[in-house]
Amino acid sequence: MAERLEQAMKPVLMVLTSYRNIVNGHEISGFYLPELTHPLHVLEQANIPVTLASIMGGKPPVYGIGGDEINQRYWDDAEFQQLLNHTLPLAAAKSEDYSAILFVGGHGTMWDFPEDAAVKTLTRELYEQNKPVAAVCHGPAALLNVKLSNGQYLVKDKRVAAFTDREEMEVGLANVVPFMLEATLKSHGAHLQPAENWHCNVVTDGKLITGQNPQSATAVGEALRQQLLSA
Repeated sequence: MAERLEQAMKPVLMVLTSYRNIVNGHEISGFYLPELTHPLHVLEQANIPVTLASIMGGKPPVYGIGGDEINQRYWDDAEFQQLLNHTLPLAAAKSEDYSAILFVGGHGTMWDFPEDAAVKTLTRELYEQNKPVAAVCHGPAALLNVKLSNGQYLVKDKRVAAFTDREEMEVGLANVVPFMLEATLKSHGAHLQPAENWHCNVVTDGKLITGQNPQSATAVGEALRQQLLSA
């Protein structure tokens, strides 16, 4: 039964930022590789198919290369690089083609996720189709301006985790990002459930799965896997 379910399952849409220029000359740009590779590894180990997309399509900017075995193994894999070089433009994605969506973090997300029309439409449609919506670290920036068909913010009255304002201050980018993610989620009615800086923290509220930081990436993948295989 589980094998038939996995074979028939539609892909998880993993979404990456296309934003390249955070600060003139700053080394941090784009999406954070471990927040893609770690949940990707969990899903692939469970034979759950995945499609990589980015806001603009094509090759997205990336940082955080190396650092651990899983991350390096993907980075050195020619097939992974081929997929990464040819990501689907998010506007070309249709909600009925996917089983779930996962927004990968990285500081670039703070600039192009919140106002992107495809982000808002796909997220609303998938959530209202009772499909999992997941995000990790800065990835919850995608959720900020999503409104459901009833006009309410998706995050209103939801328990969520996201990169905290304290973590942003610790990495020295509080005066660089266009807004503080934790504070802005709260202003849209979300109930933040933060852990200590750099501790794994995943919060699941119904079909909404959110993780606080890079340390939470694997656990976000595990929570998403559990929901998909128990559906």
